[in-house]
This record gives sequence, structure tokens and C-alpha cells, in this order.
Amino acid sequence: MTSEPESGSQRSVLSLAVPALAVLAAEPLYLLVDTAVVGHLGALSLAGLAIGGALFAVAAVQFNFLAYGTTARAARLHGLGRREAAVAEGVQASWLALAIGLVMVAVIQVFAGPLTTLLAGGATLEQAAAEQWLRIAVLGAPFLLLSLAGNGWMRGVQDTKRPWRYVLFANALSAVLCPVLVYGAGLGLPGSAVANVVAQLVGGVLFLRALQRTGVAIRPDRVILLAQLRVGRDLTARTVALQACFLIAAAVAARLGTAQVGAHQIALQLFFFLALVLDSFAIAAQALVGESLGAGRVDQARATAWRVTRYGAAVGGLAAVLLLAGFDLIPRVFTPDEAVVEQAQRVWWWFAVMQPVAGVVFALDGVLMGAGDVAYLRSLTLAASVVGFLPLLLLTLPLDLGLPGVWAGLVLLIVIRLLGLVWRVRSGRWAVVGARA
Repeated sequence: MTSEPESGSQRSVLSLAVPALAVLAAEPLYLLVDTAVVGHLGALSLAGLAIGGALFAVAAVQFNFLAYGTTARAARLHGLGRREAAVAEGVQASWLALAIGLVMVAVIQVFAGPLTTLLAGGATLEQAAAEQWLRIAVLGAPFLLLSLAGNGWMRGVQDTKRPWRYVLFANALSAVLCPVLVYGAGLGLPGSAVANVVAQLVGGVLFLRALQRTGVAIRPDRVILLAQLRVGRDLTARTVALQACFLIAAAVAARLGTAQVGAHQIALQLFFFLALVLDSFAIAAQALVGESLGAGRVDQARATAWRVTRYGAAVGGLAAVLLLAGFDLIPRVFTPDEAVVEQAQRVWWWFAVMQPVAGVVFALDGVLMGAGDVAYLRSLTLAASVVGFLPLLLLTLPLDLGLPGVWAGLVLLIVIRLLGLVWRVRSGRWAVVGARA
């Protein structure tokens, strides 16, 4: 087995990573616009968005296996030359997306009040604002999950141009609507939620049309559905652990004060934005590693793994430099409240220095997902959460560590995952050929 030439491999990585970057950046970029628009309504609305947005993100991201698991399975089949079977993975993922999305709408409508009360630390004005936003925003969940499934199968067959166009169009439309609804129509914070639903509806419909035009049979297949759910089980356990960390961090920040939770929202949305930018190399790794292992080219898969690692570290380092340069300016883009700006600046160093480490972690996540090594990812993430993050975070309030204590815990979580991922990739145990995924 021989690996592809270095220049050709670089072109392959970048030809997938650049469109993936556009897709991944579109949603968090819109959320940054959303945060900036709502932030100028005042600290109360920003806190409401922070709490409601955290809950919605935690609920939706549990099902990102609809994208990541589908990419890995479709890429293996694509590597074997079975394109129709690869697209069929998208059909079954879309059925799962619709079913899960409808259940998600029902559950959150029932429990929106208790969940926001729990996260806000009581029935406060922030809680009421968060509940109002969440009840509207969750109506877009089925369409959001359909977009995840659509991105998954298209990445697997290395069709990256159409997802880019679909997501860009949907989010651009919503970005225009957000200030119009919030300020022009006088809806305030609920206008932000309506704009979110519009983006998700448009995106979901576009991905459904693309699937129908492939000519592959649009009917449920029990065997494939069960196989996808098995992959989803491990990916969901990993995601639950990560999102539990972010949710607990938001709850601790909410108990520190309104300024602290507003600052945490700004830093967290920037983190999610940069994470998905860095994740563009992970997306490329999933498709290329999955295809290479499906075709039996182990050397090529290993070369891709370390190549995307270097790219992730370099882009993460650049992000750190830009964040440190914008220490005073960037927080003020999102809010004029000096108390919120001061709190954001207290965690800025933690936030910035974690970026190069995160770049490597996200790249290696993509390698192991593309290889179908999701059970290891699950176990590593659970261990990092329990051993590293939770002990430090639980000491934040009693030791009066403030918001820096919350972000120190998040940095420790990333560092432990880095060590485990580098060891696993160096071991070579993930490089199993054939239709493993």
C-alpha cells in the first residue's frame, strides 16, 4: 500500500476543508451576529439568550452523530466504490433526524420552564427571558437535524459545494432577519428565536431536495437504521459528556452574577465559532480517512492524520494571536456594558491559549471518527470530564475562583483529551480497513 503524493494529499485536505469551513462557520457566525444584536438590548436579554441558547445547543448537539457518524459510514462505502449505498446512509439518517427532531420539540415544550429555572438558579427575569426564547427556537429542531444528516452523507461522498451554498443562503437570510425582527418589528429577544427557526427551516428543505434528486429510494431500512444507532450510541455518550461540561459551566457562571454569565456567553460563542472553524480539518479527515481505510490504503490514512494535525495546530495558533491582539476590542463588539467587558477580559488569556491545543484535538477527533473508532472517543471524553473538568469546576464557587475558574476547567478538559488522542493515533490501533464503520 502506498500513500498519495504530499502535494496531492494537501490539495485533497484543503479541497474538503475549505468548503467545510464555510459550512461550519456559517451557523456560529450567525450566532455571533445574534449575540451582538441581542447584546445591545441589555444584559438581561443577553443572559436570557445565554441560558436558552445553551440549553438548545446542548439538546441539538447530542444528535451530531447524524452528521459525523453518517460521514464516516458513507465515506467507507464511497471508498469501496458503492456510491448508491453511501447516499442510502443519508436517507436513513434523515429519517432519524425527523423522528428525533419531533420528539425534541415535544420534550422541550413540556420542560422548558423547569430546565431554564434549573440553569438560571431560580425563577428570575433571566429565566423568563430564556424560557420565552427557547420555546420558539426549538420549533426549528427537525429542520436543523435534517441539515446535519444532509451534511453527513454529502461529506462522505466528498460533495462539499452544495452544503456550502445551502447553509450560507439559509444563515444569510436569517442574519438579515434578526435585526429586522428584534429592532424593526419590535419583537426584542423573541425576534432572535424566530430568525433562528427561519434559517433551520430553509436549510432543512434544501438538504431534503438534494436527497430526493439522487434517485435513491426514500424509505426506511431497519438494518441501516440500527447500524447508525449503534454508532450514534458512542458518539452521543461522548457528546453528552462534553455538553454536560459546557452546561455545568454555564450554570456556575449564572450563579456568579449577570455580568459573569453575559461575559461567559460572549467567550463561549467565540469558542464555538473557533471550534467549528478548526473542525473544518476534522471534517476533511473524516472523509479522507474513511475513504482510505474503506479502500484498504492504511499508509494514506496515517499520512492524512498527521497532516490535518499540523493544519489544526497552525490555525489554532493563529487564532490565539488574533484573540490576544483583540483583548480590549473584541468583547466591546458584543456589549457596551463595562461590567460584562471586564469579566470577559478576566478569562481572555485562558480562552486564547487553549486554541492551539484545541486545533490538534479537533483534528484528531476527526481522524478517529473517520476510522469509526468512536468507542475510544467516548471513553476518553468521559474520563477527561470526570477526572479533570468536574473537580476543578466544583471548586470554583467555594474557593471564589470566579469566571477564570470556569475557564481553567475547560482548558484542563482539552489538555487531557489531547494526551489521550495523540497516544491513540500513534498506536495505530484505529487504522482498521474495510467497511468497519
